[in-house]
Amino acid sequence: MMNVPDDRLRKVYVEPTNACNLSCSTCVRHAWDEPEGFMKWATFEAVVDGLVTGRSGAAEGPNAAPTIVFMGLGEPLLHARFLDMVRLAKGRGLRVEVTTNALLLDGPLAEALIGAGLDQLVVSIDGASAEAFGRVRSGASLERVIENVRFLHDQRGSYYGPRVRIGIEFVAMRSNIRELPALNRLAAKVGASFVIVSNVLAYSPELVAETLYDRGATAGGGPATTATPRWLLPRLDADEEVGAALGAALRTVTQVSVLDHDLGSANAHCPFVHADACAVAWHGGLSPCPPLLHTYRCFVLGRREKVMTRWEVGRLPGETLAAL
Repeated sequence: MMNVPDDRLRKVYVEPTNACNLSCSTCVRHAWDEPEGFMKWATFEAVVDGLVTGRSGAAEGPNAAPTIVFMGLGEPLLHARFLDMVRLAKGRGLRVEVTTNALLLDGPLAEALIGAGLDQLVVSIDGASAEAFGRVRSGASLERVIENVRFLHDQRGSYYGPRVRIGIEFVAMRSNIRELPALNRLAAKVGASFVIVSNVLAYSPELVAETLYDRGATAGGGPATTATPRWLLPRLDADEEVGAALGAALRTVTQVSVLDHDLGSANAHCPFVHADACAVAWHGGLSPCPPLLHTYRCFVLGRREKVMTRWEVGRLPGETLAAL
């Protein structure tokens, strides 16, 4: 029997708006000049319809339901109909996640989101201390964020059904990397069961100095030589002594495998392609992934400026996900 490739769409990243209630120092919004806007209801309905239609014939299982992830270059909770979006998606049998700064997550909204069946909430926190947090998110209160997410966590037990999974997203920079050890305590405060650490992308020349990936074990490829041999590492205790020794040893190494997993191959891995995903901007533009939703500049390989150009393959609701 011939194997037919499975090209079902399993995840859509949805940008309800590109407006935001913060002006973070690391944000791409400093590197573009685009108008602000909010997704129209008909556009969101087209997203849901496309995912539900594409689900027909899908294998059953705990992870079978297609997923809508609310994210983007704005704050999703700013959308006037965000709660309605969650309700519609859950009513059609979809899994729903959101990434938010949580400043607008007051008590009534938290309770409503739990009641609507939100599956996962990831809160963006770039510092475990008020000082570090404030350097990135000027004017924002870490205490308020913790209080809001903690309230949602505590209210989960009042509702039947699966609990909302809570996570933390942390953008690592040279100025906040020392905050990492304190993230475990912060996770306990907000009830987070996982922490995602990502690298900062320099959207300005000033942010280049904040990057942590110019060199080292994950910096690039090239054949192994006597000067830069391949390192094959076992599982090691991740304590301070081991971390310092590995950091010093791998400072100039370009070929590293950990538990037989090549880090260079991991760098070439696209999390969106392998997740059978796409992304929809607030205006309905459909792109292969969130980084291609907008046009902006960034600085890579030192201070070389690179322009990322929006790649749009179609528009909703005039077209459909199936047709695109």
